[in-house]
Amino acid sequence: MLRSMYSGVSGMRGFQTKLDVIGNNIANVNTVGFKAGRVMFKDILSQTVAGVTAPEEGVRGGVNSKQIGLGVSIGSIDTVHTAGSAMTTNQATDLRIDGDGFFVVRASEDSEMLLTRAGNFTLDANRQLVTSDGYFVLTSEGETITLDEAVTAFSIGQDGTIMGVTADGTEAIAQLGVAKVVNPSGLEKLGGNMYRVTANANPDASIEDFLTFAGDPELGTGAIIAGQLEMSNVDLTAEFTEMIVAQRGFQANSRIITTSDEILQEVVNLKR
Repeated sequence: MLRSMYSGVSGMRGFQTKLDVIGNNIANVNTVGFKAGRVMFKDILSQTVAGVTAPEEGVRGGVNSKQIGLGVSIGSIDTVHTAGSAMTTNQATDLRIDGDGFFVVRASEDSEMLLTRAGNFTLDANRQLVTSDGYFVLTSEGETITLDEAVTAFSIGQDGTIMGVTADGTEAIAQLGVAKVVNPSGLEKLGGNMYRVTANANPDASIEDFLTFAGDPELGTGAIIAGQLEMSNVDLTAEFTEMIVAQRGFQANSRIITTSDEILQEVVNLKR
């Protein structure tokens, strides 16, 4: 069989994966806190037809090796953690991190801690600060946040401190927890704008070990901006451009397969 046919098949598979990632990016163009993905390719091991010949001074020159590539494979599917644009909502519980940190949430007291960049939080019937899916938003101590019934109004500062207004005056209720990982691309996507910490995301796989507060000068977790949301970082112009490139690449690889098939047909017809 011709090597070009299998190379064309690998190319079609690669560009199909690229189109899948692009389609997911475009579908989430308005998802709060979404981070776009990208596909990187790498070549498959080449077949060596002839090896290298070393030069001998005054006798002969060196000869390079002859190698034939065997196609392409997926090198990586990266998550691009650049900041998304800010959308002003003037909602007190809508929060945006102006930096590289993540909000820390959990589904229940016994469940694992998860990370998210989506700050569209609300107060439930028990006056607890939760996500849109009911996950508890945690403090810098890993505790849930509950507003007392005596609190008539509240505000959230850039360091994540929640200041409640009562009949007796203003008092600090809690401080939002923020976590910053070494390698955000190593986080595992769980859906629902949630991430799980992996061994390649942070040396300390447990979030409790690096849970801190906003504006930590040692970690640079960034400030919390109340009344704003971080939108998706998907660039539609770049995505549509990459989609055209992927489409043309898919078509070119399919043409390789068609041409290889025609050549094989000619070989079969040699007996006639």
